[in-house]
Amino acid sequence: MPIRHSPESVVIPDTPAGILEWAASHIVHVGIQQGPGLFAGPGRTATLPCWPRGALEVAAGHGRGAAGRTYDWDRIHAGRDQALHILAETLAGHPVDADDPAAAKTEHRDVIDQWSAEPGRTAEEAAQAFRDAAARTDHALF
Repeated sequence: MPIRHSPESVVIPDTPAGILEWAASHIVHVGIQQGPGLFAGPGRTATLPCWPRGALEVAAGHGRGAAGRTYDWDRIHAGRDQALHILAETLAGHPVDADDPAAAKTEHRDVIDQWSAEPGRTAEEAAQAFRDAAARTDHALF
């Protein structure tokens, strides 16, 4: 059975595939914005624009945790970081690595942000990129 995600859900995925699938659903639900409209419209927050990297953060629980519910944030953040890695490689079409982990994380974000900023980028393209990356997680070695 496919995973179903809802913007109101307090369930936070902790696997790269789950995070990528949730982010795809989020993008489909709220769309993406570029330029000055980054923080405008339904489903966006004051701190997270609705664009691919912002959708990954929302999928990984930013602003969605429920009071009284416990979350394994270390596991969720590790899944998010792996999701960023596989998404960047999916978008670039080749490995995106650096010698140290901090530089690699920056490189992954840069690849995603550059792809996201291309003029005319659509929510459908972004959602499909998330789904393609999620499909690749079974074959990724971290």
